[in-house]
Amino acid sequence: MKRKIEKIALLTSGGDAPGMNAAIRAVVRAAAYYEKEIYGIYRGYEGLIEGDIERFGPRKVSNIINRGGTILKSARSKEFRTPEGRKKAYENLKKYEIDALVVIGGDGSFRGMKVFSDEYDFPVMGIPATIDNDINGTDYSIGFDTASNTAMEAIDKIRDTASSHDRLFFIEVMGRDAGFLALHSGIAGGAEDILIPEEDRGINELLESLRRSKRSGKTSSIVVVAEGDKTGKNVFELARYVENNLKEYEVRVVIIGHIQRGGSPTTFDRVLASRLGVKAVEALLDGENKKVTGMRKNEIIVYPLEEATTKTKKINQELIRIIDILTV
Repeated sequence: MKRKIEKIALLTSGGDAPGMNAAIRAVVRAAAYYEKEIYGIYRGYEGLIEGDIERFGPRKVSNIINRGGTILKSARSKEFRTPEGRKKAYENLKKYEIDALVVIGGDGSFRGMKVFSDEYDFPVMGIPATIDNDINGTDYSIGFDTASNTAMEAIDKIRDTASSHDRLFFIEVMGRDAGFLALHSGIAGGAEDILIPEEDRGINELLESLRRSKRSGKTSSIVVVAEGDKTGKNVFELARYVENNLKEYEVRVVIIGHIQRGGSPTTFDRVLASRLGVKAVEALLDGENKKVTGMRKNEIIVYPLEEATTKTKKINQELIRIIDILTV
């Protein structure tokens, strides 16, 4: 039986991603368009447990589409992982007579949403937002394009110094469990090698690749490393090992860090967030539940939450092949 949805709550959870505010704006204004009440929950699941909830209107989200971060703020909640914490969250939703919950976040946020929905049979809808782009079922998640461009711009600047001083730079980008960000920014930045968790190439293959680069006449090189890559214990150990074994290289390490999370979202992320946010509201009003909005082949879709939380998104092997071709 299709449930009647009159009041929708919205939160952002996990690591922030550029475009989250654009998604918030889209959900709030889509709800207003369909004459539904919308409530913002501050500080993610922690705020839901503590009852930090506010009624939102369309003017509340004016002038935020261009802002990075999230006006709803985000926090990791240990209490929400407990039955007692989720019970408090449910009681607060009932207190405000809220009928459905929209969660903007990543894999961990979606897993928490699924457990909560299963326990209380509560309608939920996820909007994927993570710079790691590791949510299964969608080609892109909100924030990935902006973070990729930020990393690429950093690689471009570092290449200027690498070329001026004939140096080898190891540039670490975010991606503890996934290499999508390293792969895309590395190809765009013309990296000589890219190291990601999904492809364990080994130290010997890296050394041989760098030797080939030297023999081909390259006087400087860039290696992009996802933070979760296991070629070395960490990027600094990896750099020391290479420097000790390839005396012809002067090696430097740059960790781009949290700068990748911030900044004004790109056009792509703003449009993606707007499309996913509107779709989330429309899907709930159409009776959809335990689903995630996503993009496949430029079409906005709704697919099962279980598909997003129980399956691992795979790296595009075509990009791996391209790296090998372009680094000759």
